[in-house]
Amino acid sequence: MASFPAPALRLVAEMTAAAAADPKRAVAFQGAPGANSHRAAMEALPHCLPLPCFSFEDALDAVKDGRAGQAIIPIENSQHGRVADIHFLLPESGLAIVGEHFMAIHACLMGIGPGPFTSAYSHPQALGQSRRYLRERGIVPMSYADTAGAAAYVAELGDPAVAAIAPSIAAELYGLTLVDENIEDAHDNMTRFVMLAREPLDLGTIPGEAITTFVFEVRNIPAALYKALGGFATNGVNMTKLESYQRGASFAATAFFADIVGAPGEPPVDRAFEELTFFAKDLRILGTYPLERQRG
Repeated sequence: MASFPAPALRLVAEMTAAAAADPKRAVAFQGAPGANSHRAAMEALPHCLPLPCFSFEDALDAVKDGRAGQAIIPIENSQHGRVADIHFLLPESGLAIVGEHFMAIHACLMGIGPGPFTSAYSHPQALGQSRRYLRERGIVPMSYADTAGAAAYVAELGDPAVAAIAPSIAAELYGLTLVDENIEDAHDNMTRFVMLAREPLDLGTIPGEAITTFVFEVRNIPAALYKALGGFATNGVNMTKLESYQRGASFAATAFFADIVGAPGEPPVDRAFEELTFFAKDLRILGTYPLERQRG
């Protein structure tokens, strides 16, 4: 079974023990201590007990198994698009989205010394967000499971020519030299995270505007998507996100991942969903939760 690099294991053990003592306060995230998801958990829920997990599946399983009250998962980045596989993991998890959080991403280059570096390890999202910086310096991007785990791996590796791209806190946690800050190609770089729990929110407890996230599938026939989405336009429901993806190896039908402003129970939303079901199948609402004002 995959695990964290040795420099991260002590911190992981300490955080896991704290979460086990009070699992309702625990928030599972993918990555080693110091990862962006760790930062997001502390920003979104400052009094939580962060629980590091090696993979997205592990983080979701921690909630399903009762070892954490929630999980926080990145789903998309303003510069690099959606996080791989997340559209498959969320519907299959059986968990409900109960919140969203937007966090500015600032990448840092670090190593056991000041460089120069021939390669840099990080999560594929972070590598993609810093591709121009790496290319200009001839640094080869190397994929790793998460940003802070990459920093821990570089500390363990001990090669002065190998760097990591990670949040600045990772350099402090793993004893690395912080060589360069804010190396992301675009400085308005933002990642959207969602929080997931075993039970959906009570719609009556959501203050202000809500976001509803859902998935559906359309048949591979002309104008299927146009007809499926027509009800949202005619009922004045704002759709803020629509992405397509293929389920399995079949290309006979396309699935879609969507966000709308509004909640079931509101007449325009109910009418739009009713019309959607005439032209689509396998409609699944993944969650209704408060709209984060930082969205704008």
